[in-house]
Amino acid sequence: MADSTFDVVSKVDQMEADNALHQAQKEIAQRYDFKNVGASVEQSGEKVLIKANSEERAKAVLEVYESKLIKRGISLRSLDAGEPYASGKEYRIETSLKSGIEQDAAKKISKLIRDEAPKSVKSQIQGDELRVSSKSRDDLQATMALLKGADLDVALQFVNLR
Repeated sequence: MADSTFDVVSKVDQMEADNALHQAQKEIAQRYDFKNVGASVEQSGEKVLIKANSEERAKAVLEVYESKLIKRGISLRSLDAGEPYASGKEYRIETSLKSGIEQDAAKKISKLIRDEAPKSVKSQIQGDELRVSSKSRDDLQATMALLKGADLDVALQFVNLR
């Protein structure tokens, strides 16, 4: 019998991210505490730019955006938010959504699988994803549970279970 496999990936559904952005824009336009303070959240290329007239308001706008991402099912581990910085009379925060597993994170995940997963499970790094294989599907499911419970700094999804 051939090995069963699955892929560990870190991808963000772009449509859900756009929906979260539009919902955040709508809430910021309607909320009373953001009236006449220049608060906005907008997409510029791959990045999302948050603007407000004070550092605290910029952080509040970021919290609104984060809450909308969570409601749309996007993990905050995928969000890479910078620190607020002054730009003229306003404060800005640049954020971006991470996609793909970086090489050092992939090595850390692979080492975790080698050390703590059932012995029949093997993993190999393929670009920005990880392929995990084993003869036993039960071992693969135990490995998925192990990775879900691990405290990693990337949002993981499991695809192509065969």
